Amino acid sequence: MEAFLAEIRALPRRLPGLWPFLAALTCWLALFHFFGNATFGYVKTPSLYGWMYEAYTSSSRDDGHGLLIPFVVLGLLWWKREEWLSAEKRPWPAGLAAVAAATALHILGYAVQLPRISIAALFLGGYGLALTMWGPRFARRILFPYALFVFCIPMSALAEPITVPLRMLSTNIAAFVARDVLGVPIVQVGVQMFNPNGAYSYEVAAACSGIRSMIALSALTAIFAMVYFRKPWKRLVVISLAIPLALTANVARLIAIIVAAEALGEEAGMFVHNWFGFVTFAGAIAALIWIERLWREPERSPESGGGKGG
Repeated sequence: MEAFLAEIRALPRRLPGLWPFLAALTCWLALFHFFGNATFGYVKTPSLYGWMYEAYTSSSRDDGHGLLIPFVVLGLLWWKREEWLSAEKRPWPAGLAAVAAATALHILGYAVQLPRISIAALFLGGYGLALTMWGPRFARRILFPYALFVFCIPMSALAEPITVPLRMLSTNIAAFVARDVLGVPIVQVGVQMFNPNGAYSYEVAAACSGIRSMIALSALTAIFAMVYFRKPWKRLVVISLAIPLALTANVARLIAIIVAAEALGEEAGMFVHNWFGFVTFAGAIAALIWIERLWREPERSPESGGGKGG
């Protein structure tokens, strides 16, 4: 704890201009608290943060990970602190263009009552302030993990064009495997699967489409790729795994539900429905760990601009 406090006390010396930056950042954040949300008919608060909290804690909770992302970003920034603290730092007035663009973006989002646009503006403006105060080399060092703030934008409500095809694809694959590979007598009608004798019946609803897993795994694979790999192609491959991993996990969950219901009854299938998601998510994490071991890269010192941080 003493070492941690000592590093905190040393930040103003190692990061010249920290206090003016924090003052500007406080004003920027206050703007979105007092004049951030124009959708008063839906969420009765002028605060964009209030609107975000409502979206994260809604009944579907598909965007609940947004509550965790700020802590993840701050934790990763601290973990990689030697990288950005060792970067060249100098004022760069051109960075104000990013702040101006963020302001215009927020005005647009406020005018058309689209808080998601304002959320993008919120984080763009914060990055612009850092760019202005410490320059492009410093800003480049913090781009990751700062870019992870994109996962604070609630997107599940806009995912209907993806959700419907995902439901059909997951159902088709699960029904094929259960019926033609495992020999389970299953009848499929659209996104419904049921036993011919009526012993059980399940519908792959929107909440079971896999979109929640896809969004969560997109954040997870992005974090994993940026932390453990430096080569761009490796990062792109790992990030792109979010979709097949989510689809595979969802199909495995559906098959497990059918098998459990066939063997032990509908209640057993519902038990798997409620709890098997943790197992499939753990399988996705295990796959990422295996890939990291397969493609492991040597660490680099902070001065070289990479590595896993201090």
